[in-house]
Amino acid sequence: MSQENTFVIYCSPRLAKYPHLPLLVLLIVIFAGSYSHIAIANTPVTAITDTSKSNHQAVDTSHELTTAALSNKELVIGTYICPPFVMQDQFGEYTGLSILLWQQIAEKLEIPYTFKNYPLKDLLQAVAAKEIDIGLSCLSITPEREQIIDFSHSFYETHLAIVVKSASHFDTFKSIITNRHLLTIIAIFVTAAAIIGGLYYLLEHRVNDKLYSMRSRPAQLIEGFILGLLFITKGPFNYYEFKTLTGRVLTVALAVFTTLFIASITAVLASTFTIGLINSDIKSPNDLANVNTGAKTASTSSQFLTRHSIAHRQYDTVVEMLDALERGEIDAAVNDDAIIKYELKIAKQNGKYEKLTVLPYQFEKQNYGIALIEQSPYEESVNRELLQFRQSNEWRNALLEYFKIK
Repeated sequence: MSQENTFVIYCSPRLAKYPHLPLLVLLIVIFAGSYSHIAIANTPVTAITDTSKSNHQAVDTSHELTTAALSNKELVIGTYICPPFVMQDQFGEYTGLSILLWQQIAEKLEIPYTFKNYPLKDLLQAVAAKEIDIGLSCLSITPEREQIIDFSHSFYETHLAIVVKSASHFDTFKSIITNRHLLTIIAIFVTAAAIIGGLYYLLEHRVNDKLYSMRSRPAQLIEGFILGLLFITKGPFNYYEFKTLTGRVLTVALAVFTTLFIASITAVLASTFTIGLINSDIKSPNDLANVNTGAKTASTSSQFLTRHSIAHRQYDTVVEMLDALERGEIDAAVNDDAIIKYELKIAKQNGKYEKLTVLPYQFEKQNYGIALIEQSPYEESVNRELLQFRQSNEWRNALLEYFKIK
Protein backbone atom coordinates (compact mmCIF):
# COMPACT_ATOMS: atom_id res chain seq x y z
CA MET A 1 0.00 0.00 0.00
CA SER A 2 1.58 3.22 -1.10
CA GLN A 3 2.00 6.02 1.36
CA GLU A 4 1.14 9.55 0.37
CA ASN A 5 2.55 12.63 1.99
CA THR A 6 -0.13 14.66 3.64
CA PHE A 7 -0.10 18.23 4.81
CA VAL A 8 -2.27 18.82 7.85
CA ILE A 9 -3.39 22.24 8.95
CA TYR A 10 -4.44 22.40 12.54
CA CYS A 11 -7.53 24.37 13.19
CA SER A 12 -8.97 25.18 16.49
CA PRO A 13 -12.49 23.92 17.22
CA ARG A 14 -13.82 27.46 16.94
CA LEU A 15 -12.58 27.74 13.37
CA ALA A 16 -14.03 24.43 12.40
CA LYS A 17 -17.29 26.13 11.78
CA TYR A 18 -15.59 28.16 8.99
CA PRO A 19 -13.59 25.65 6.97
CA HIS A 20 -12.54 28.16 4.22
CA LEU A 21 -11.45 30.99 6.55
CA PRO A 22 -7.82 29.85 7.02
CA LEU A 23 -7.25 29.66 3.27
CA LEU A 24 -8.68 33.15 2.80
CA VAL A 25 -6.40 34.60 5.52
CA LEU A 26 -3.37 32.89 3.96
CA LEU A 27 -4.12 34.43 0.55
CA ILE A 28 -4.55 37.89 2.09
CA VAL A 29 -1.19 37.66 3.88
CA ILE A 30 0.60 36.47 0.75
CA PHE A 31 -0.94 39.22 -1.40
CA ALA A 32 -0.18 41.96 1.16
CA GLY A 33 3.47 40.88 1.47
CA SER A 34 3.96 40.78 -2.29
CA TYR A 35 2.43 44.19 -2.78
CA SER A 36 4.62 45.78 -0.07
CA HIS A 37 7.77 44.26 -1.53
CA ILE A 38 6.97 45.45 -5.02
CA ALA A 39 6.09 48.97 -3.83
CA ILE A 40 9.27 49.34 -1.76
CA ALA A 41 11.54 47.87 -4.40
CA ASN A 42 10.10 49.70 -7.38
CA THR A 43 9.30 53.16 -6.08
CA PRO A 44 12.85 54.75 -6.31
CA VAL A 45 13.74 52.86 -9.46
CA THR A 46 10.56 54.02 -11.09
CA ALA A 47 11.26 57.62 -10.09
CA ILE A 48 14.80 57.50 -11.45
CA THR A 49 13.69 55.69 -14.55
CA ASP A 50 10.94 58.21 -15.14
CA THR A 51 13.32 61.16 -14.67
CA SER A 52 15.91 59.65 -16.97
CA LYS A 53 13.24 58.84 -19.46
CA SER A 54 11.95 62.40 -19.27
CA ASN A 55 15.41 63.87 -19.95
CA HIS A 56 16.05 61.37 -22.70
CA GLN A 57 12.75 62.27 -24.28
CA ALA A 58 13.64 65.98 -24.09
CA VAL A 59 16.93 65.36 -25.88
CA ASP A 60 15.30 63.10 -28.41
CA THR A 61 12.56 65.64 -28.99
CA SER A 62 15.09 68.40 -29.65
CA HIS A 63 17.06 66.09 -31.91
CA GLU A 64 13.90 65.03 -33.71
CA LEU A 65 12.87 68.65 -34.24
CA THR A 66 16.27 69.54 -35.64
CA THR A 67 16.40 66.45 -37.79
CA ALA A 68 12.91 67.08 -39.07
CA ALA A 69 13.71 70.70 -39.79
CA LEU A 70 16.92 69.82 -41.59
CA SER A 71 15.55 66.91 -43.60
CA ASN A 72 11.92 67.61 -44.40
CA LYS A 73 11.75 71.33 -45.13
CA GLU A 74 13.05 72.62 -48.47
CA LEU A 75 15.13 75.66 -47.68
CA VAL A 76 15.13 78.80 -49.80
CA ILE A 77 18.73 79.91 -50.34
CA GLY A 78 19.02 83.54 -51.39
CA THR A 79 22.03 84.34 -53.58
CA TYR A 80 23.73 87.39 -54.98
CA ILE A 81 25.99 87.12 -58.05
CA CYS A 82 29.51 87.80 -56.81
CA PRO A 83 32.31 86.07 -58.79
CA PRO A 84 34.10 83.90 -57.86
CA PHE A 85 31.90 83.14 -54.83
CA VAL A 86 28.56 82.97 -56.62
CA MET A 87 28.29 82.70 -60.41
CA GLN A 88 25.58 81.61 -62.79
CA ASP A 89 26.15 80.13 -66.24
CA GLN A 90 24.03 80.46 -69.35
CA PHE A 91 21.92 77.48 -68.30
CA GLY A 92 21.09 78.98 -64.93
CA GLU A 93 23.38 76.65 -62.97
CA TYR A 94 25.12 78.16 -59.94
CA THR A 95 28.84 77.70 -59.34
CA GLY A 96 31.54 79.34 -57.23
CA LEU A 97 33.23 79.01 -53.87
CA SER A 98 30.17 79.83 -51.75
CA ILE A 99 28.03 77.45 -53.82
CA LEU A 100 30.60 74.67 -53.40
CA LEU A 101 30.66 75.26 -49.66
CA TRP A 102 26.87 75.14 -49.35
CA GLN A 103 26.57 72.03 -51.51
CA GLN A 104 28.93 70.19 -49.19
CA ILE A 105 27.01 71.34 -46.11
CA ALA A 106 23.62 70.45 -47.59
CA GLU A 107 24.86 67.04 -48.69
CA LYS A 108 26.19 66.21 -45.23
CA LEU A 109 22.98 67.36 -43.50
CA GLU A 110 20.69 65.96 -46.24
CA ILE A 111 18.94 69.31 -46.68
CA PRO A 112 16.74 69.91 -49.73
CA TYR A 113 16.98 73.45 -51.05
CA THR A 114 16.30 75.80 -53.91
CA PHE A 115 18.12 78.96 -55.00
CA LYS A 116 16.61 82.42 -55.44
CA ASN A 117 18.66 85.32 -56.77
CA TYR A 118 18.53 88.86 -55.32
CA PRO A 119 20.40 92.16 -55.54
CA LEU A 120 22.73 92.56 -52.56
CA LYS A 121 20.57 95.01 -50.60
CA ASP A 122 17.40 92.97 -51.20
CA LEU A 123 19.17 89.75 -50.18
CA LEU A 124 20.08 91.15 -46.77
CA GLN A 125 16.56 92.48 -46.27
CA ALA A 126 15.04 89.11 -47.26
CA VAL A 127 17.11 87.30 -44.63
CA ALA A 128 16.25 89.91 -42.00
CA ALA A 129 12.54 89.58 -42.79
CA LYS A 130 12.81 85.75 -42.73
CA GLU A 131 11.48 85.56 -46.27
CA ILE A 132 14.32 83.14 -47.01
CA ASP A 133 16.23 80.78 -44.76
CA ILE A 134 19.83 81.49 -45.76
CA GLY A 135 21.79 84.17 -47.64
CA LEU A 136 24.74 82.92 -49.67
CA SER A 137 27.31 85.07 -51.46
CA CYS A 138 30.37 87.19 -50.58
CA LEU A 139 28.68 88.63 -47.50
CA SER A 140 31.01 90.42 -45.10
CA ILE A 141 30.29 89.99 -41.41
CA THR A 142 29.79 93.48 -39.95
CA PRO A 143 28.34 94.84 -36.67
CA GLU A 144 25.64 96.68 -38.63
CA ARG A 145 24.47 93.51 -40.35
CA GLU A 146 24.71 91.49 -37.14
CA GLN A 147 22.02 93.71 -35.66
CA ILE A 148 19.38 92.34 -38.06
CA ILE A 149 20.68 88.90 -39.12
CA ASP A 150 22.98 86.17 -37.85
CA PHE A 151 26.11 84.82 -39.52
CA SER A 152 27.92 81.53 -39.61
CA HIS A 153 31.61 81.29 -38.85
CA SER A 154 33.87 83.01 -41.36
CA PHE A 155 34.85 80.91 -44.38
CA TYR A 156 37.07 83.44 -46.21
CA GLU A 157 39.17 86.44 -45.15
CA THR A 158 40.18 89.38 -47.36
CA HIS A 159 40.41 93.20 -47.16
CA LEU A 160 39.35 96.30 -49.07
CA ALA A 161 41.41 97.44 -52.05
CA ILE A 162 41.70 100.52 -54.29
CA VAL A 163 41.65 100.28 -58.08
CA VAL A 164 42.97 103.06 -60.33
CA LYS A 165 43.63 103.51 -64.02
CA SER A 166 47.29 103.36 -64.99
CA ALA A 167 48.68 106.41 -66.74
CA SER A 168 49.87 106.43 -70.36
CA HIS A 169 53.58 106.74 -71.19
CA PHE A 170 53.19 110.49 -71.68
CA ASP A 171 51.33 110.85 -68.39
CA THR A 172 54.01 108.80 -66.67
CA PHE A 173 56.77 111.03 -68.07
CA LYS A 174 54.79 114.10 -67.09
CA SER A 175 54.29 112.78 -63.57
CA ILE A 176 58.04 112.16 -63.26
CA ILE A 177 59.14 115.64 -64.26
CA THR A 178 56.43 117.28 -62.18
CA ASN A 179 56.73 115.00 -59.17
CA ARG A 180 57.08 117.15 -56.07
CA HIS A 181 59.45 114.72 -54.34
CA LEU A 182 61.71 114.56 -57.37
CA LEU A 183 61.83 118.35 -57.77
CA THR A 184 62.71 118.71 -54.09
CA ILE A 185 65.57 116.22 -54.41
CA ILE A 186 66.92 117.97 -57.51
CA ALA A 187 66.87 121.30 -55.69
CA ILE A 188 68.79 119.77 -52.78
CA PHE A 189 71.36 118.30 -55.18
CA VAL A 190 71.94 121.59 -56.97
CA THR A 191 72.20 123.60 -53.76
CA ALA A 192 74.60 121.14 -52.13
CA ALA A 193 76.75 120.91 -55.29
CA ALA A 194 76.95 124.72 -55.54
CA ILE A 195 77.96 125.10 -51.88
CA ILE A 196 80.62 122.39 -52.01
CA GLY A 197 81.91 123.56 -55.40
CA GLY A 198 82.12 127.15 -54.15
CA LEU A 199 84.11 126.14 -51.08
CA TYR A 200 86.62 124.19 -53.09
CA TYR A 201 86.89 127.01 -55.63
CA LEU A 202 87.82 129.48 -52.91
CA LEU A 203 90.40 127.08 -51.46
CA GLU A 204 91.93 125.55 -54.57
CA HIS A 205 91.47 127.58 -57.76
CA ARG A 206 94.74 129.52 -57.36
CA VAL A 207 96.97 126.54 -56.49
CA ASN A 208 95.35 123.57 -58.18
CA ASP A 209 95.76 123.68 -61.95
CA LYS A 210 94.62 120.06 -62.30
CA LEU A 211 91.11 120.68 -60.96
CA TYR A 212 90.81 124.23 -62.32
CA SER A 213 92.42 124.14 -65.75
CA MET A 214 90.21 126.77 -67.39
CA ARG A 215 91.53 130.34 -67.60
CA SER A 216 88.34 132.36 -67.26
CA ARG A 217 86.60 132.77 -63.93
CA PRO A 218 83.14 131.70 -65.21
CA ALA A 219 84.67 128.52 -66.59
CA GLN A 220 86.41 127.82 -63.29
CA LEU A 221 83.17 128.41 -61.43
CA ILE A 222 81.51 125.85 -63.67
CA GLU A 223 84.39 123.46 -62.93
CA GLY A 224 83.80 124.06 -59.22
CA PHE A 225 80.07 123.30 -59.59
CA ILE A 226 80.84 120.09 -61.51
CA LEU A 227 83.28 119.12 -58.77
CA GLY A 228 80.61 119.65 -56.13
CA LEU A 229 78.03 117.73 -58.16
CA LEU A 230 80.40 114.79 -58.60
CA PHE A 231 81.16 114.93 -54.90
CA ILE A 232 77.45 114.64 -54.07
CA THR A 233 76.53 111.95 -56.60
CA LYS A 234 79.70 109.90 -56.95
CA GLY A 235 81.17 110.17 -53.49
CA PRO A 236 84.36 111.69 -52.03
CA PHE A 237 87.57 112.23 -54.00
CA ASN A 238 90.96 111.15 -52.76
CA TYR A 239 92.15 113.81 -50.35
CA TYR A 240 95.56 114.11 -52.07
CA GLU A 241 93.84 115.52 -55.17
CA PHE A 242 93.66 118.80 -53.24
CA LYS A 243 96.69 121.05 -52.61
CA THR A 244 95.60 122.93 -49.50
CA LEU A 245 95.40 121.40 -46.02
CA THR A 246 91.94 122.88 -45.48
CA GLY A 247 90.77 121.30 -48.73
CA ARG A 248 92.06 117.90 -47.63
CA VAL A 249 90.44 118.15 -44.18
CA LEU A 250 87.17 119.22 -45.82
CA THR A 251 87.38 116.20 -48.14
CA VAL A 252 87.63 113.79 -45.20
CA ALA A 253 84.70 115.46 -43.41
CA LEU A 254 82.55 115.41 -46.54
CA ALA A 255 83.41 111.75 -47.14
CA VAL A 256 81.28 110.72 -44.16
CA PHE A 257 78.49 113.17 -44.94
CA THR A 258 78.12 112.27 -48.63
CA THR A 259 78.07 108.53 -47.92
CA LEU A 260 75.03 108.94 -45.66
CA PHE A 261 73.52 111.55 -47.96
CA ILE A 262 73.68 109.30 -51.04
CA ALA A 263 72.16 106.35 -49.14
CA SER A 264 69.26 108.52 -47.92
CA ILE A 265 68.58 110.03 -51.32
CA THR A 266 68.60 106.57 -52.94
CA ALA A 267 65.97 105.32 -50.47
CA VAL A 268 63.77 108.38 -51.07
CA LEU A 269 64.02 107.98 -54.86
CA ALA A 270 63.16 104.28 -54.67
CA SER A 271 60.02 105.14 -52.72
CA THR A 272 59.14 108.09 -54.92
CA PHE A 273 59.35 106.19 -58.19
CA THR A 274 57.04 103.39 -57.14
CA ILE A 275 54.58 102.72 -59.96
CA GLY A 276 51.60 103.39 -57.76
CA LEU A 277 52.89 106.81 -56.67
CA ILE A 278 53.87 107.85 -60.18
CA ASN A 279 50.58 106.84 -61.77
CA SER A 280 48.25 107.91 -59.00
CA ASP A 281 47.80 110.74 -56.53
CA ILE A 282 46.42 108.22 -54.03
CA LYS A 283 49.05 107.36 -51.44
CA SER A 284 46.66 106.10 -48.73
CA PRO A 285 42.90 105.53 -48.27
CA ASN A 286 42.66 109.05 -46.84
CA ASP A 287 43.51 110.47 -50.29
CA LEU A 288 40.23 109.06 -51.65
CA ALA A 289 38.54 112.20 -50.34
CA ASN A 290 40.50 114.24 -52.92
CA VAL A 291 39.43 112.25 -56.00
CA ASN A 292 36.22 110.99 -57.57
CA THR A 293 35.63 107.63 -55.94
CA GLY A 294 33.21 104.80 -56.69
CA ALA A 295 31.86 101.84 -54.70
CA LYS A 296 29.19 99.18 -55.03
CA THR A 297 25.74 99.95 -53.63
CA ALA A 298 25.06 98.61 -50.09
CA SER A 299 28.58 97.12 -49.91
CA THR A 300 31.05 97.30 -47.03
CA SER A 301 33.18 99.47 -49.33
CA SER A 302 30.41 102.05 -49.49
CA GLN A 303 29.92 101.80 -45.73
CA PHE A 304 33.65 102.37 -45.15
CA LEU A 305 33.65 105.48 -47.35
CA THR A 306 30.53 106.79 -45.65
CA ARG A 307 32.03 106.29 -42.17
CA HIS A 308 35.08 108.31 -43.24
CA SER A 309 32.93 111.06 -44.78
CA ILE A 310 34.24 110.36 -48.30
CA ALA A 311 31.75 111.29 -50.99
CA HIS A 312 31.42 108.58 -53.63
CA ARG A 313 29.29 107.33 -56.47
CA GLN A 314 27.47 104.02 -56.08
CA TYR A 315 27.10 101.31 -58.71
CA ASP A 316 24.90 98.23 -58.74
CA THR A 317 27.63 95.86 -59.92
CA VAL A 318 31.41 95.62 -59.94
CA VAL A 319 31.42 95.63 -63.75
CA GLU A 320 29.49 98.92 -63.88
CA MET A 321 31.96 100.43 -61.42
CA LEU A 322 35.01 99.26 -63.41
CA ASP A 323 33.46 100.54 -66.64
CA ALA A 324 33.08 103.95 -65.02
CA LEU A 325 36.73 103.87 -63.95
CA GLU A 326 37.80 102.86 -67.46
CA ARG A 327 35.85 105.78 -68.96
CA GLY A 328 37.36 108.25 -66.51
CA GLU A 329 34.04 108.94 -64.82
CA ILE A 330 35.73 108.19 -61.49
CA ASP A 331 39.41 108.24 -60.49
CA ALA A 332 39.37 105.31 -58.06
CA ALA A 333 37.15 102.38 -57.11
CA VAL A 334 36.99 100.62 -53.74
CA ASN A 335 35.98 96.99 -53.39
CA ASP A 336 36.95 93.72 -51.74
CA ASP A 337 40.46 92.73 -52.79
CA ALA A 338 39.66 89.09 -53.66
CA ILE A 339 36.64 90.01 -55.78
CA ILE A 340 38.21 92.91 -57.66
CA LYS A 341 41.40 90.99 -58.47
CA TYR A 342 39.41 88.03 -59.78
CA GLU A 343 37.23 90.31 -61.91
CA LEU A 344 40.29 92.06 -63.37
CA LYS A 345 42.07 88.76 -64.03
CA ILE A 346 39.15 87.35 -66.03
CA ALA A 347 38.57 90.66 -67.87
CA LYS A 348 42.24 91.08 -68.85
CA GLN A 349 42.24 87.58 -70.31
CA ASN A 350 39.62 88.91 -72.71
CA GLY A 351 41.53 92.13 -73.43
CA LYS A 352 39.46 94.36 -71.14
CA TYR A 353 40.47 96.70 -68.30
CA GLU A 354 44.14 96.39 -69.28
CA LYS A 355 45.01 99.79 -67.78
CA LEU A 356 43.29 99.16 -64.45
CA THR A 357 45.48 98.14 -61.53
CA VAL A 358 45.04 97.40 -57.82
CA LEU A 359 47.16 99.57 -55.54
CA PRO A 360 49.25 97.80 -52.87
CA TYR A 361 47.29 99.12 -49.88
CA GLN A 362 45.55 96.74 -47.46
CA PHE A 363 42.92 98.14 -45.11
CA GLU A 364 39.58 97.26 -43.51
CA LYS A 365 39.72 93.46 -43.09
CA GLN A 366 36.70 91.54 -44.40
CA ASN A 367 35.36 88.15 -43.22
CA TYR A 368 32.78 86.33 -45.34
CA GLY A 369 30.06 84.26 -43.71
CA ILE A 370 26.75 82.57 -44.51
CA ALA A 371 23.78 84.78 -43.56
CA LEU A 372 21.17 83.14 -41.31
CA ILE A 373 17.88 84.31 -39.91
CA GLU A 374 17.99 85.17 -36.23
CA GLN A 375 17.82 82.10 -33.95
CA SER A 376 18.11 79.82 -36.93
CA PRO A 377 17.80 76.09 -36.09
CA TYR A 378 20.49 75.37 -38.70
CA GLU A 379 23.25 77.54 -37.23
CA GLU A 380 25.05 74.92 -35.15
CA SER A 381 24.91 72.24 -37.82
CA VAL A 382 25.98 74.62 -40.57
CA ASN A 383 28.92 75.88 -38.53
CA ARG A 384 30.08 72.37 -37.73
CA GLU A 385 30.08 71.26 -41.36
CA LEU A 386 31.57 74.58 -42.53
CA LEU A 387 34.57 74.25 -40.24
CA GLN A 388 35.16 70.67 -41.29
CA PHE A 389 35.03 71.48 -45.00
CA ARG A 390 37.38 74.46 -44.59
CA GLN A 391 40.07 72.01 -43.52
CA SER A 392 39.59 69.70 -46.49
CA ASN A 393 41.83 69.41 -49.55
CA GLU A 394 38.81 70.04 -51.79
CA TRP A 395 38.41 73.53 -50.32
CA ARG A 396 42.13 74.29 -50.65
CA ASN A 397 42.12 73.13 -54.26
CA ALA A 398 39.11 75.34 -54.99
CA LEU A 399 40.90 78.38 -53.56
CA LEU A 400 43.96 77.52 -55.62
CA GLU A 401 41.87 77.27 -58.77
CA TYR A 402 40.20 80.65 -58.35
CA PHE A 403 42.91 82.72 -56.69
CA LYS A 404 46.17 80.88 -57.35
CA ILE A 405 47.10 81.12 -53.69
CA LYS A 406 49.62 78.88 -51.95
